[in-house]
Amino acid sequence: MARVFTFRGKTIEELQALSALDFSKLIGARERRSIKRMGTNYKMLIKKVEAIKKKDPKKAIKTHTREAIILPGWVGLRFGVYNGKEFKDLYVAEPMIGHRLGEFVFSTKRVLHSAPGIRATRGSKFLAVK
Repeated sequence: MARVFTFRGKTIEELQALSALDFSKLIGARERRSIKRMGTNYKMLIKKVEAIKKKDPKKAIKTHTREAIILPGWVGLRFGVYNGKEFKDLYVAEPMIGHRLGEFVFSTKRVLHSAPGIRATRGSKFLAVK
């Protein structure tokens, strides 16, 4: 038997029927405050999502709004989230509901250091310059 996804006791269909303000009652206080005080960027993103859902749901929605809370209506959509350098693809799945877009697209990468420079360590003072 396949496991059915639930979020705070509600199925995905019940969640998608809720408005953004009704959904905000199910999530934490920080996210609820963010949804209540939606800025213009967040409102524009919601309008863009609705327009893309009607036209072509397979198309990626490019956004710089990393702090946007993932709503239940966004499940199954693709986003291009800006990480400071480029747009990274993000496919929204059920467990991502209530989190922020930026949590799934990292803005920093792992640091790979090269060898130490000349005279950077005690042993390197004996290395030839050329």
